[in-house]
Amino acid sequence: MKDTTYRLLYTGLGLALIAVVWFAVAFSPSGRESSLPEPVERVLPIPNNSVIRQAALEIDMRVGYEIVLFVDGIRISPIVIGIQTGTTRFTWEPAPGRFIEHWTPGTHEIRIEWERPAGLPDSGSYAWTFRVQ
Repeated sequence: MKDTTYRLLYTGLGLALIAVVWFAVAFSPSGRESSLPEPVERVLPIPNNSVIRQAALEIDMRVGYEIVLFVDGIRISPIVIGIQTGTTRFTWEPAPGRFIEHWTPGTHEIRIEWERPAGLPDSGSYAWTFRVQ
């Protein structure tokens, strides 16, 4: 190959790389992770995210915390909230016979209030929304 052929090839590859980087930046999510309060390790669905109707709520708390869960302003009975005691992961999802049998399309607000029953007192709350498609 001639020198000009290599130059054209490298120029084309360089332009393709620039285009890929530009598209990745232009069409990617903002990359900003919402800041969660200290005792909250993770929540699902992620705040301001869009999910399918079969989505379940998951709240990971630091060990030793208990929560009160509100879905669209209605307090959820602790009896129907699943908990993994070793990891302090709380789960809940709509089901037949509950006040919410399935997620309706639109925005839903979730609020948790927590407290630590043992040790130094620590309480607080956190709210977020997500959208069901």
